[in-house]
Amino acid sequence: MSIASTSVIQIMPRTRRGVELMLLIIAIGVSVGAYVNIGLTVQDKVPASTGYYAAGIGLLALIAHLALRYRAPYADPVLLPCAVLLNGLGVAMIHRIDLGLEAIAIANNRTPKSPAAPQQITWTAVGIVLFLVVVLVIRDHRRLQALTYTAGLAGLVLLVLPLIPGLGVNLNGARIWIRLAGMSFQPGEFAKLCLVIFFAGYLVVKRDVLTLAGHRFLGLDLPRARDLGPIGVAWLVSLGVLVFESDLGSSLLFFGLFLFLLYVSTERAGWLIIGGLLFVGGAFFAYSAIGHVHKRITDWLDPFSIDGGQIAVGLMGQAWGGVLGRGLGQGRPELTLYANSDMIISSFAEELGLTGLIAIILIYTLIIERGLRTALGCRDIFGKLVATGLAMSFALQVFVIVGGVTGLIPLTGLATPFMALGGTSLVANWAIIALLLRISDQARRPQTPAAPVSDETIAMAVQKQ
Repeated sequence: MSIASTSVIQIMPRTRRGVELMLLIIAIGVSVGAYVNIGLTVQDKVPASTGYYAAGIGLLALIAHLALRYRAPYADPVLLPCAVLLNGLGVAMIHRIDLGLEAIAIANNRTPKSPAAPQQITWTAVGIVLFLVVVLVIRDHRRLQALTYTAGLAGLVLLVLPLIPGLGVNLNGARIWIRLAGMSFQPGEFAKLCLVIFFAGYLVVKRDVLTLAGHRFLGLDLPRARDLGPIGVAWLVSLGVLVFESDLGSSLLFFGLFLFLLYVSTERAGWLIIGGLLFVGGAFFAYSAIGHVHKRITDWLDPFSIDGGQIAVGLMGQAWGGVLGRGLGQGRPELTLYANSDMIISSFAEELGLTGLIAIILIYTLIIERGLRTALGCRDIFGKLVATGLAMSFALQVFVIVGGVTGLIPLTGLATPFMALGGTSLVANWAIIALLLRISDQARRPQTPAAPVSDETIAMAVQKQ
């Protein structure tokens, strides 16, 4: 029997950067088309700023794409186009609301406010710059594990900043903003990223201890009493955010993230039971003791009361939009309070209808799915937990926002990722996408191939047998 020459053949995965480029062209085309359509409908002409808008969105997307080609060629090809599409549609809707508010001001003989859409494009540029920093500087996401407790400390500091007298400001009943050099920032958006890194690094080290089962109750293995410290601390921190800052959305987001990552890392349903009970207890306490939270819930229960006008107008706008919507530029979303920020999902539902709202939710779902797929493909536990946490931060945020706007749950005031007016949220979400892409590049990158086995080595092994 002759032994044929043996060579190692490795199937190299495709980088899919060409697919990403084609999807980016489609995303930019849809965004610019929406922008032009709004101008033609509202002003009967193509907006003079169309070239500025198209060049800005297109150039920024191209720069991000080239950075991935250079430093993360195996990164997921879908995440960046989805983010660009949501960002572009958000700017288009903010421009639409700018035109509506300008018309109202002129009709009432008032000076129109400065348009917000150019400001949002500027913040998009800042977000892309941070995106480039993350992609170019962080060569290996596993090095972030060494910053576990530093990230946790940074997250806590960012959460506490709005409570510092003279620095934090109270807006709309919540103290979640800081004012510095004449500009307002929401540090909790970056705290979300820091806390995900901390949660992931902590659970990698402690997961074996937290996996140990204690008492068995109704078929569930509950954790041991002495292991309840981490979830208790997370609950107290989230409750502190709720009490001192009156920020229902961030409190729910932070505690939900830790609880979900705890369940994913240990696979113990008992943690979900204990976390759910803690959440119910905290929610009841907040409803009873915190006036701002109490008002949010009463407005949810009776949105058509005098105090619940914002939710009522948003619901009426969505009902007016129906299934197919009034059409871009043909609704009246500017009549809703905070139509370009807290209620921008309601604005889209009014002009694009239920169909358009479902399409937007599907884009978010695609981001979440690609994030979770990245977590499944990642080769290290830390990267799996970080990718899972970042993906679930989008999931929790979108659920809370869409649920609040549609009346499913109380309105919390969280920003819609990439779409709502606001620089801090936009910049932070671009950093999150960059980190997901960095992890996906490592997950999809081919491993170093093994050295080929020579014919002589194989012959010797056969003779020994």
